[in-house]
Amino acid sequence: MRAPDFWTTDRGLSRFLEPFGRIYGAITTGRASRENQPRAPVPVISIGGITVGGAGKTPLTMSLTRRLLERNERPAVVLRGYGGNLKGPVRVDANLHTSREVGDEALLHAATCPTWVARKRVDGARAAASDGASVVLLDDGHQHPSIHKDFGIVVLDGAKPLGNGFVFPAGPLRENPSDALNRANAVVMIGEDSEGLLQRLPDALLKYQADMVPHRNAFSLQGRMVVAFAGIGYPQKFFAMLEAIGARVVAKHPFEDHEPFGPADIQPILDEAFAINAIPVTTAKDAVRLSPDQRQQVDVVNIDVVWRNEHALDQLLDAAMARRN
Repeated sequence: MRAPDFWTTDRGLSRFLEPFGRIYGAITTGRASRENQPRAPVPVISIGGITVGGAGKTPLTMSLTRRLLERNERPAVVLRGYGGNLKGPVRVDANLHTSREVGDEALLHAATCPTWVARKRVDGARAAASDGASVVLLDDGHQHPSIHKDFGIVVLDGAKPLGNGFVFPAGPLRENPSDALNRANAVVMIGEDSEGLLQRLPDALLKYQADMVPHRNAFSLQGRMVVAFAGIGYPQKFFAMLEAIGARVVAKHPFEDHEPFGPADIQPILDEAFAINAIPVTTAKDAVRLSPDQRQQVDVVNIDVVWRNEHALDQLLDAAMARRN
């Protein structure tokens, strides 16, 4: 879904919906806090968020898996496969599966390491372990109740870490932040800590900062006219990033997060770009939802995660792998 405007501009409507948010948050926390959750045979690291979409969970998960591979671990990613129709558990094959079957994020992960889609995460984790995984990472697993997490990481967007402070549907929070953080072991802030939140978090939480930056290939767009489109949590962040690297963004087309693209959705954008000799540009997450023909006509901007402390990633993984109990 696309974040409604009133989540940032109309606190009156948010306050009207606040009672519903309290109920929603209490249910979410209650489900996520269940005791005696089933365990996987290997360590499980959960990467999740407090707000709905857009914080950077998937890029951060990919950063962790790459480093685990460098450490000679055998990581696998398990996720619901939002936007896909397969219940799983099924190992994702980018040459076989489409985003309509397994979701866009699963296809991104599958390019890095074995990836499993499963409605029941514990079934996916067990399948991954049977397939040889030495550690499982859950992309967007913090509120999921059906599996024991050995280590929980909460990802926050530094620009607006808690949104407008209200729980869905009054705002973007999934539950009360203190409840979510009580179940976490570490917090990773993406970008500048604009509200000084890290200093106010409990001392028991490990705290890290990282930045999402465009891959170096994106700088080839400097000074070029581009027509940008994105169906992610916050498309405006992508458009702003293109402008920040010096691209001349002459048109912006936001879509719903995970929106399945049809030919009629994208072809007018391609026609618009080519008519003015501009470059159609989108994100890697959106590119996997394009038809093969349309994908060839679009420039794809990849995102890298850069850690503020060069040793932070290993410190985080050392702490996560030591938590198995």
